[in-house]
Amino acid sequence: MTGPASYSWNPVRRPWAPRTVVTALLLAVCAVPLVGMPRAQRHERRHEIDHLEELWRSAVLKDDTAAMSSLLAEDYIGITPTGTVQTKDEALANLRSGRMHFTTLEISDRKVRFYGSAAIVTSTADVQGTTPEGNLSGSYRYTRVYAQDAQGVWRIVSFEANRVVVSGEHH
Repeated sequence: MTGPASYSWNPVRRPWAPRTVVTALLLAVCAVPLVGMPRAQRHERRHEIDHLEELWRSAVLKDDTAAMSSLLAEDYIGITPTGTVQTKDEALANLRSGRMHFTTLEISDRKVRFYGSAAIVTSTADVQGTTPEGNLSGSYRYTRVYAQDAQGVWRIVSFEANRVVVSGEHH
């Protein structure tokens, strides 16, 4: 049999499945606003996110729940290094109660990438502190995602941290 009726889907013959093509197109469309954006405007957006990162760092070190509340989106979800999921209310309650307390928080290797109205920040953090899960001291890599609302305000919508494991170290 020949023609369209005899065709059977074969992933080896069709490496670009429709779902992959749609995903690639969506990513390309989301990235377009930044690519066409003037360099000064891109720099301004980067500066804005860097400033928000410093506000977040200061809020954590000072146990400033009001500042933290203004940074976190209402639907914020955080994933701790132990895999615990926290809502905005849970994160604020931990900060308010002192169950989450940092004495040192040094950030390095910060990278900020923009995709339309989203910004993804990756960094390394060297911390000393405690959380409800215990001692948190050590080095971590984290990802924080900001989304810009209709009024242009950036809010943290997601956060995840993972401990940096040195070769030979076991946890």
